[in-house]
Amino acid sequence: MRDCGLRLFLTFVFLSYFLILSFPQSFTLVELNCENLFDCKHDSLKQDTEWLPNGQRRWSPARYWRKLNHIGQEILSCQEEGVPDLVALVEVENDSCLFDLTRRSLLRNAGYEYLMTQSPDVRGIDVALLYQPFTFRPICYDYLDVKPLEGMRPTRDILYVQGETLRGDTLHVFVVHAPSRFGGEKATRPNRRLVADRVANAIRRLPSKAQVIVVGDFNDYATDPALRYLEQQGLHNVTAGAQGLRAKEGKRRDAVLATYRYQGRWESIDHVLVSTRFQRPPAAGSTLSLSFFAITI
Repeated sequence: MRDCGLRLFLTFVFLSYFLILSFPQSFTLVELNCENLFDCKHDSLKQDTEWLPNGQRRWSPARYWRKLNHIGQEILSCQEEGVPDLVALVEVENDSCLFDLTRRSLLRNAGYEYLMTQSPDVRGIDVALLYQPFTFRPICYDYLDVKPLEGMRPTRDILYVQGETLRGDTLHVFVVHAPSRFGGEKATRPNRRLVADRVANAIRRLPSKAQVIVVGDFNDYATDPALRYLEQQGLHNVTAGAQGLRAKEGKRRDAVLATYRYQGRWESIDHVLVSTRFQRPPAAGSTLSLSFFAITI
């Protein structure tokens, strides 16, 4: 099936958030940053010693399972009835973490299947997509590798999933975790633009009327060059309104709140961008419409 031709509540992080796209007939996509979801086992090919029981974080099995259950609680609480159809996850170490999350945590009865990347990231960080097999059927998926620039560390692959919803709509979902700002925002700006280029090139190969969602941690704000570039390619950033908002300002249900707080300031580096097809009024029973809101705690 692979060949397509192409910050929630944690035991040590004081921020919880999820981003939600809601479609007709209760079809929902959630983006959720797991903030270093590592298991407690050493991968000799990765730099993960920080997240071992004897490492700097003193990451114990008890803390790991507590974190998995908190993630499960977050996902289960996204809707009053049922569970989200799609959940884009960022900062997941490996398949073992996803197996534990979907089969052994509080989320075990939700029925999720998953797809994830196998990236060259030096710490072993990847992205993933949980899906409900009864409402979303993957047609194919692929890993879009990002070849590093000179002096750039290997980064996360982009997960691409093409799938069909219960009502017959085809979605093209890209899950992104762009390079960080470590080393300075300006110095690392080309690295994030490289990821934006990779996404844009993949989208150009899709049909002109494709329904596209690009979601994840971009490590950039809505006004930064990489996000602006993606908008110039015909995508609409539905999370752009989150820039600089404080949690207490988002009082309306359709208001977009910031996704994380750094040095006392609320900002947004997690984004959801969609193709223009989502923005046109849908013909009866023919296309998906789109609304967006985010919640921070």
